[in-house]
Amino acid sequence: MLLCTACLVGLQLLISCCWAFACHSTEPSPDFTLPGDYLLAGLFPLHSGCLQVRHRPEVTLCDRPGSFNEHGYHLFQAMRLGVEEINNSTALLPNVTLGYQLYDVCSDSANVYATLRVLSLPGPRHIELQGDLLRYSPKVLAVIGPDTTNRAATTAALLSPFLMPLISYGASSETLSVKRQYPSFLRTIPSDKYQVETMVLLLQRFGWTWISLVGSSGDYGQLGVQALEKQAIDQGICIAFKDIVPFSAQVGDERMQRLMRHLAQATATVVVVFSNRPLARVFFESVVLANLTGKVWVASEAWVLSRHITGVPGIQRIGTVLGVAIQKRTVPGLKAFEEAYARADKGAPRPCHKSSCCSSNQVCRECEAFTAHTMPKLKGFSMSSAYNAYQAVYAVAHGLHQLLGCASGVCSRGRVYPWQLLEQIHKVNFLLHKDTVMFNDNGDPLSSYNIIAWDWSGPKWTFTVLGSSTWSPVQLDINETKIQWHGKDNQVPKSVCSSDCLEGHQRVVTGFHHCCFECVPCGAGTFLNKSDLYRCQPCGKEEWAPEGSQTCFPRTVVFLACQEHTSWVLLAANTLLLLLLLGTAGLFAWHLDTPVVRSAGGHLCFLMLGSLAAGSGSLYGFFGEPTRPACLLRQALFALGFTIFLSCLTVRSFQLIIIFKFSTKAPTFYRAWVQNHGAGLFVMISSAAQLLICLTWLVVWTPLPTREYQRFPHLVMLECTEANSLGFILAFLYNGLLSISAFACSYLGKDLPENYNEAKCVTFSLLFNFMSWIAFFTTASVYDGKYLPAVNMLAGLSSLSSGFGGYFLPKCYVILCRPDLNSTEHFQASIQDYTRHRGST
Repeated sequence: MLLCTACLVGLQLLISCCWAFACHSTEPSPDFTLPGDYLLAGLFPLHSGCLQVRHRPEVTLCDRPGSFNEHGYHLFQAMRLGVEEINNSTALLPNVTLGYQLYDVCSDSANVYATLRVLSLPGPRHIELQGDLLRYSPKVLAVIGPDTTNRAATTAALLSPFLMPLISYGASSETLSVKRQYPSFLRTIPSDKYQVETMVLLLQRFGWTWISLVGSSGDYGQLGVQALEKQAIDQGICIAFKDIVPFSAQVGDERMQRLMRHLAQATATVVVVFSNRPLARVFFESVVLANLTGKVWVASEAWVLSRHITGVPGIQRIGTVLGVAIQKRTVPGLKAFEEAYARADKGAPRPCHKSSCCSSNQVCRECEAFTAHTMPKLKGFSMSSAYNAYQAVYAVAHGLHQLLGCASGVCSRGRVYPWQLLEQIHKVNFLLHKDTVMFNDNGDPLSSYNIIAWDWSGPKWTFTVLGSSTWSPVQLDINETKIQWHGKDNQVPKSVCSSDCLEGHQRVVTGFHHCCFECVPCGAGTFLNKSDLYRCQPCGKEEWAPEGSQTCFPRTVVFLACQEHTSWVLLAANTLLLLLLLGTAGLFAWHLDTPVVRSAGGHLCFLMLGSLAAGSGSLYGFFGEPTRPACLLRQALFALGFTIFLSCLTVRSFQLIIIFKFSTKAPTFYRAWVQNHGAGLFVMISSAAQLLICLTWLVVWTPLPTREYQRFPHLVMLECTEANSLGFILAFLYNGLLSISAFACSYLGKDLPENYNEAKCVTFSLLFNFMSWIAFFTTASVYDGKYLPAVNMLAGLSSLSSGFGGYFLPKCYVILCRPDLNSTEHFQASIQDYTRHRGST
């Protein structure tokens, strides 16, 4: 309250000073005042302000030669028409007469003066300081205007302590909607909040993400640019260049030349101009002077339909102009009302006295001199703005109609305080020429915008309505085919810093703006995530993607399936070997007492055939999806089975050498070998050693089923972990040592009797065994595919087959095909020949 009082004291001093300069010495024109039961005030720019730099505070004189503002004149007449219609109505405010006091607000000082006059008390013409401002009763109940955001903010701040309704027809800044600062402010023009949202949607509609932004000095332009920049950035649009046209700007001055150079150097094709009309005129005259063409200009509603701008010489060459405009509305009878005013006898215009300098802002000498031929033409832009002023008058009248209880047909006249009227205006909801008039909680109207494009296809300028925007939320509905673009083939101009990347390429930002980027392909195993700022993200564990992919694909799970042709061949071969082993075991059992079977080892042959059969059975674990039992048994069982076979083969060869070569030379060793069952003991110890290695392997380096992801990007390899373990290597090395021992013993017995000489066949089988495993490890070093288990199985099958073929097949051949060689006589003859040969040598 102390701050408010201090402000009012200052204002009282200001008005006193103004009056001291004889501001009231000139009598107001009768067109500016109308007596009535309740008074409204109207603030209209009948004259233009003085655009020049001032070095000291000065009061601007409104009624200056050459400063008449046709646009403000139409607003002025729209309010006069509205009041006249209401006073002539029998339905709205019956038996109540509205009056008005109109003021020319050509400048900020004139606007403050008019506002203080509005707040002054009826008699003493001053503002009285009171403790309760709600009981303050000035001569005016509500104010219509002013036109700009700067002036509206000043007037609203002065009127707010008294809660006097202020309904602006032209101030669109979003800040005026803040009720905490401007509780009594309303307007009939949409808020810039919706204008900014509409502009951003328009930019997005055509894919313009790289723009220049120019505003005018003052609240309207600067706040509009600020709001537009924030919302554009939030929607992914980048600002290539931003500047403000200063209040003192002149065409061709250094400041405007620099602005034009920056606009020309900016790579943005689209320029958004959020400016008031006077500075927009200066800006576009500079654009034409700089020959800045080939761009798309997005206009704010303040200048998009203004003839003041379209009349700039050469402006048709600047490019395509799109904009946001207030929906076109018509004030019925306004043109006829202005014509009647021009024809009326108003007397000769009064000259200015030197003492007064026509300093009153309730004088318009040009208005009094109009005739039917010289009166200003009423054009579309002025008509729409005039409708807003006309609408504001009706909103006040309907609020007063409710406040006075006129619904009964008779209004109750009495003292009305401004705050009471403000409450009722917020509640109005009526139709005015088929348009609904009402306000939201912020005092903003429920209206919409037209989206328009300038059209220079004919001899004169006109515009095309492309569509409209509605809210809330803000939505665009436009017909793009109506636009005549300035480029070749009528194509939509592009305004981007960097062109869109190819599919599967991520954006790598270069510089400060995220709209400027380089395109880098996503690597293998990653995909382009459009929902996360177009970044490459890794695929899931079970997925894969090639380089430059937009999506991930499921990995193919591979293993050695039984249904494959390779598997069928290996299965058939292994089964055949198993059947041969079983058949050989039966054949040997049938001929167990024959010399061939006894010389092959007798009952030891069944252990050898059984071990080979166990190894063959383990190979079935390589087929199908790996399981825990299969992983545990397939390599370990094979290693153990082959160890038993090699142990038997080694001891069999060693035993023949002892019998034929060392029985006479080392009889003690021979007797100890036979008495202690050396052959069986060796097989048991050798097999036990391998069993210990395998058990350690299974416990310490347990082979388990695993899913391998690293080897192939698009595959999941199902396999066992035994190949990577130390246990597998130890088991394999142990069998390698036994193979070398068996090879050595067989080679030492190469000169034994023919029926006991197995050196050739055993040597061949062991060499084939070595070659099989060398081939496997060579293949494994260069190939890691799904058929590696098949190669492993083939090596194992080759080892088993070579052992069976090199040791048992020759004996089976003798039993089945040469029974004459399977006799005691033949074996004795062979031994005698060997003895004679040894004796002779």
